[in-house]
Amino acid sequence: MRRIYINTLEPQGQEFVIDDPAIWADPLAEFGMDCRVLQPITARVLVLPTEKGCLVRGTLTGEVALPCNRCTEEARTVLNSTFETFEFLPGYEPEEDEGDDVLVNEAPLEDSHILLEDSIPVLDMAALCWEEFSLALPVKPLCKADCKGLCPSCGMNLNTGTCACTQEEGDPRLSVLRSLTIKK
Repeated sequence: MRRIYINTLEPQGQEFVIDDPAIWADPLAEFGMDCRVLQPITARVLVLPTEKGCLVRGTLTGEVALPCNRCTEEARTVLNSTFETFEFLPGYEPEEDEGDDVLVNEAPLEDSHILLEDSIPVLDMAALCWEEFSLALPVKPLCKADCKGLCPSCGMNLNTGTCACTQEEGDPRLSVLRSLTIKK
């Protein structure tokens, strides 16, 4: 279920479960992301139609493996996020002053996941779920909170041991500052 015809939804809304692995795998391959799905990714979404668009509320769960930002080892990330967004129909744009909306033109908003197919508004659930998945990923995934990373000289993983590289002492003019201690 990648697209939902908004005009077929009941006024009280409808719930959808998005768990097609292709929704996640296709964009991961397309964007060349080094991300592996460990536990199936599932989005549970409630779509509430309004006259100006639809309110979308949902949760995203699953588990993925990403490269650690410091040492490039596998960083397991559990996804458990909630989201809520309002998708405007093509032609509606939020009014900044009053918080109300007005019909402006027939061009779709750039951010909207609602498209027109033969003058019928369609919510692109695959695109919306992919966007929420991207936002749920950590900016800097870590394999563990105290990851030591890689040696900048030889590239050894400092989590597995120490390297034989000599540590540079730095600028000798600043040696006095190295002896300073901060008292609480």
